[in-house]
Amino acid sequence: MMAKNKTKSYFDRVHTWGRISSVTALCVLLMFPMAVCLYLGVWPEAKLVFSGLLKLIPIYWATSVIEVILYTPMLGGGGTYLSFVTGNIPNLKLPCAINAMEGAKVKATSEEGEVISTIAIAASSIVTTVILAIGVLVFAPFLDAFTNNALLKPAFAQVLPALFGALGAGYFIKHWKISVFPILVMIIVLVFAPAMGASTLLFPGIVASVAGAAVMYYTGMLDKKTDK
Repeated sequence: MMAKNKTKSYFDRVHTWGRISSVTALCVLLMFPMAVCLYLGVWPEAKLVFSGLLKLIPIYWATSVIEVILYTPMLGGGGTYLSFVTGNIPNLKLPCAINAMEGAKVKATSEEGEVISTIAIAASSIVTTVILAIGVLVFAPFLDAFTNNALLKPAFAQVLPALFGALGAGYFIKHWKISVFPILVMIIVLVFAPAMGASTLLFPGIVASVAGAAVMYYTGMLDKKTDK
């Protein structure tokens, strides 16, 4: 009984501080444009603002709902709040959390996975901030030379594919049977919608992964003990 109360108290605190941090971050983000408008005494016309928002809101609302549904089971409550405040979830926070839970051999839905995920994302956020600060200070004078160099410029366009390729290769090899169907689905999706964003791509990929694995599991194509 005591353990249940402690667990409930922990998750209650996670949601309480998660809501506070999310609202605080939103207010801080809005304070800068407000401060600029107050300082310069210039305000955008409401008609122009709302006409622009009408074109963007449907896309971002749909993406926001999809991201919450997809990321929360993989990151846990604390990890989800922290990730949405610090940003860069698919490129950095999600891989860090998954690798940390994989290394600790815990599931995202367990209490241990919740804690490991939150710690991994927090460490990732701190390390990223420190590295970015150092990188800006050290490499800013040489940025043009790197990005405009004919020899190095093609490499910068392949950073994310190389990152996700390295992260995904281990999972594909370990669970190759259940990887075939979602890979084929994603290839088909990219053929018809090559400009689709990473956050939107996650939805068909996860649906295909779950559906393909479920069909293979119940049809006996997978070993129910090893899922291979």
